[in-house]
Order: sequence, then structure tokens, then C-alpha cells
Amino acid sequence: MGSVIREMIVDASPEKVWQTVGNFAEGPRLTTPDIFVDCRLIEPDLRQMTFADGNVVRERLIARDEQARRIVWAWEGEEVSHDNTSMQVFAENNGRSRLVWIHDTAGRALRLACRRDGPNWAGDPPLARKSQLKTGPVKERSGHAPERSFIAVL
Repeated sequence: MGSVIREMIVDASPEKVWQTVGNFAEGPRLTTPDIFVDCRLIEPDLRQMTFADGNVVRERLIARDEQARRIVWAWEGEEVSHDNTSMQVFAENNGRSRLVWIHDTAGRALRLACRRDGPNWAGDPPLARKSQLKTGPVKERSGHAPERSFIAVL
């Protein structure tokens, strides 16, 4: 199994970041409208997302903790044996936030996830891709920030 862990500082309050990240039904479309053209619930805990290229994926909500500002979901489909992602928002100084993004996936699913998330998936989680929304610079825990990364915040 492979894991990608990224920590980013966001120039927005934790409440504002959580309002978008914690929105299971609409979060992906709100943060990356250039990547997802549709995102909707098809069951109370199952969303279907349509990429701009027409690919459709389904993700199941595993856990959502309002107090901890943490959300976890898993990609569903015959092509994966294990693929889950979590995002958690923490308060930082000066009204800023720290977003921790963790993506765990197994074997063949890792290659599929790379294709699904694009060529920069390991360095740029979906929320860190440039969008039409307000943006701010990213600082990663490793100190090796991608050359061009942005955080989208509503």
C-alpha cells in the first residue's frame, strides 16, 4: 500500500476551509471546478463525480467529524481494492489554517489513482490545484513545495 501525506497552510480561517472541505456532496466541484463538472449525492453517503474529461467515479463517505474538522472517503469501483482519502483542518496563527491531506491506496490502485488525480497527484492534492476561486500559496510540511501550487477557498 502507498500513502501520500501533505500538509498545507491556507490563508483562510479553519471554519471557512472546513465549510468547503467538509462538504461531501459539493466539495470537489467547489474547490476544483476546472476538474469536476458535476458532483452529487446518489445515496446519503455515496457521491458520484464527473471529471471534465467525462470519466465518472464514485466515492463513499466513511467518516465526517464536525468538531475535529475531519472527513474520510473511499473510492469505490471494481478497478480498486483499496483507496481512501482524508482531509483535516487545523487552526494556525493569524487566522490561517493547516490542511492535512492523506491518500492511501493499494498496489494497482496506486497507478489508477495517479491517472485519476493527474500527473501532479503526489504533489498537488485536488484542493491544491489552481482554480477560479480565491487562492493562496501552499507550504508543505516537507519544505519541498511544488513549483506552482494553490489552495482554493470559497
